[in-house]
Amino acid sequence: MTATDALSAGHAAPDIRPRPETGGSPALSIDGVSHSYGARQALIDVGFTVAPASFTALLGLNGAGKSTLFSLITRLFGIQRGHIGIFGHDIARAPGEALRLLGVVFQPRTLDLDLSVTQNLLYHAALHGIARRDARERSQEVLVRIGLADRTNSKVRDLSGGQMRRLEIARALLHRPRLLLLDEATVGLDVKARADILNHVRRLVTEQGISVLWATHLFDEIGVSDDLVVLHQGRVLARGKVAQVIADAGGSDINTAFMRLTGASAPGGSVAS
Repeated sequence: MTATDALSAGHAAPDIRPRPETGGSPALSIDGVSHSYGARQALIDVGFTVAPASFTALLGLNGAGKSTLFSLITRLFGIQRGHIGIFGHDIARAPGEALRLLGVVFQPRTLDLDLSVTQNLLYHAALHGIARRDARERSQEVLVRIGLADRTNSKVRDLSGGQMRRLEIARALLHRPRLLLLDEATVGLDVKARADILNHVRRLVTEQGISVLWATHLFDEIGVSDDLVVLHQGRVLARGKVAQVIADAGGSDINTAFMRLTGASAPGGSVAS
């Protein structure tokens, strides 16, 4: 089963819309989650929340456990210990209700390079059970939103790396999720493309109220007003507003705070203004 199939495995209604009845629940709640690969522990009692209509950065070096956590949230892996909820829906007990509120952009590229931009979107919409007419309307809507409306008939292999990432974000938004996960979404992109992707995602938060969990190892992708979770060697070392994490760690900026918390070398960059 592919990552895309796992997210849409038969639970979606023909017309999937954001649901207002989720009340005051966090967009994402992680509680006491642990995961092991044999004798190696990848996650150890991980816990944090993502507030509705917020941007939360999950900061950690490569190997910290970020991708494992994303695989658990999206049900690619079964939960060994702990609980994960999406807007109050436990993903183990009510996976259909939980996953239809979730969009995800994985670190590896998952587009079909030989299909056009629109064909990739229509295929994904079909997996979610979205009627073809609605799928075409939504495809045009999201392509306009992410600045690819002029590339609808282009083969994906003809797009730049940044355009491919924007298309993956558009695809993740087709079923109108309320929570968007992005795992190292800017890996391999140049500085301008990275900034464009980050700006697009931040606008989704401010303009549409989408909740975002943004996994990264780069300091310069973290804004001073963001919520921050520091994950290191499978453990959450700090969580809260960036300024509070820096103050609690006794650092002068996110770089020094990270090094104080982890004893690790800086993954690069500086806090974005």
